[in-house]
Amino acid sequence: MKRSCFLDSLPFPIVFVSSSGIIEACNLLFAKLIEGAFSGVAIESLFARWEAHDDRFVTAVAGDRSFLLFAGEPEHGAQDHLAYIVVDGSFVQRMQRKIIDLEQELNAVMEISNDVIYITDREGVTLKTNSAIQRFTGYPKQCYINQNVQDLVERGLMKTSITLKVLEQKKPVNYIYTSSYLTDKKRFAMGMPIVNEAGEIEKVITNVRDLTELNQFYNELKRALELNHQYRKELEKLKAKRIDPDVIVNSRSMLEIYDIADRIADVDATVLILGETGAGKDVLARHIYRVSSRSEQGEFIKINCGAIPHDLLESELFGYEAGAFTGASRTGKPGLFELAHQGVLFLDEVGELPLSLQVKLLRVLQEKQIQRIGATKPKDIDVRLIAATNRDLKHLVKQGAFREDLYYRLNVIPLYIPPLRERKEDILPLVRSVVHRLNRQYNTDKKLDQDVESFFYQYAWPGNVRELTNLIERLILTVPTDEIGLADLPPEYREQDVPESGPACSHNKVMTLKEAAEIAEREILAIAMQKYNSTYKMAEQLGTSQATIVRKLKKYNL
Repeated sequence: MKRSCFLDSLPFPIVFVSSSGIIEACNLLFAKLIEGAFSGVAIESLFARWEAHDDRFVTAVAGDRSFLLFAGEPEHGAQDHLAYIVVDGSFVQRMQRKIIDLEQELNAVMEISNDVIYITDREGVTLKTNSAIQRFTGYPKQCYINQNVQDLVERGLMKTSITLKVLEQKKPVNYIYTSSYLTDKKRFAMGMPIVNEAGEIEKVITNVRDLTELNQFYNELKRALELNHQYRKELEKLKAKRIDPDVIVNSRSMLEIYDIADRIADVDATVLILGETGAGKDVLARHIYRVSSRSEQGEFIKINCGAIPHDLLESELFGYEAGAFTGASRTGKPGLFELAHQGVLFLDEVGELPLSLQVKLLRVLQEKQIQRIGATKPKDIDVRLIAATNRDLKHLVKQGAFREDLYYRLNVIPLYIPPLRERKEDILPLVRSVVHRLNRQYNTDKKLDQDVESFFYQYAWPGNVRELTNLIERLILTVPTDEIGLADLPPEYREQDVPESGPACSHNKVMTLKEAAEIAEREILAIAMQKYNSTYKMAEQLGTSQATIVRKLKKYNL
């Protein structure tokens, strides 16, 4: 091996090779660095990998190390010899690895996109695109790589090219066009030039988005939001059904009635509520309105047909025009039907309607129109009608006091509220609710002792809930002590002959002993449930286990 003191004095490895790549000389640093470095040996044979990037730059690997070899001529004009200066190539290798990784990441990002991403050079030659282009044009991306976009347009592989517009205008371009390859879909294309320091275009990047799919996603999102809003309204209605402060029901018959009311709340069929005076017909009508969608659109308007003189009732219901009769308002007046537009009109005591008004009411139900007194044209209305009465309308029909056709128009959904004496499970919950409400109203702290509650439970309540509420209010306002006992009841109640043998005695029909036992058991559980706060306390007082109490409550739907 030829080696000179001059070469050995150099602070870096260096090797001289012939034009054919044969080693002619090297310094000591190169010999120590590369094993087997002898004269006459081909330099490429010393490395596991040898990659010449041009005439002056080589990357090579020997063992587990990488090197960079920079070539230069040892003497001016000598073309048959090369001198390679060798440096550590690990940095370059890391950079190459990083470039490869970035390339892979770029490919992954492009492939995951639903949009077409298209990259060309300054001449319009395609450098890269993603697989989404096949979904847009029907041709795979391999048909576009290394192809000029102008040729692609001429060959029909592209309908139009945003790249050409960017190269022509030398600025970003946005463009909406309609594809006709597979289906007529709208596309939105955005082209962006990449410029160098001199302001010259180096590359053009184009993004193409399918607006048809985007519009579809938007419509689906809109439908989902509308559905979500509908569900939210339904949930609010369900909450309203559970927290309606005016509704206190515990008996099976009333639970069934209010379940039906909840189910028919959002239909416009006429409801006829039947029951004795004071049974709660008004409360049921308001509940139907409160849980319906009409509560968000219109008002709940109530009129007692038996409390207004017949000659005034027509003007109250239908209104009148200016100057319709002597004493009429100069501006006219809307009737209750108009005020209840998109809401609910509650006709209480509908059995008291005179026959002349029954005809007009029938017309309203049939034609959904009203006509003011003195008007020449009818007016469309959107009103749901709920009627109530304590009278036997069928009997009135037979007597000729109530129109049969109107009866059937009103009796679409009949709901019968049983009197309070037939649903004793509701009595004590109602009592406690009324006491609580009146205590808050009058800022008192009154309570009923157990004997009074027992009396209330056994009493027949001919005036139903209205009588019960009035009596409790009377006691709260007149009794000076905080605890109200039997001695505080008004004389007309203390003189009542109330059965003392227990709740089951309130049923006077013949039944099996098993049925009687179940009735008594249910009513006793209902009383205990109102008195005690936990099933453990109920079990202790009733002399049974907590598990039995839970099972019985579930059995009787308490």
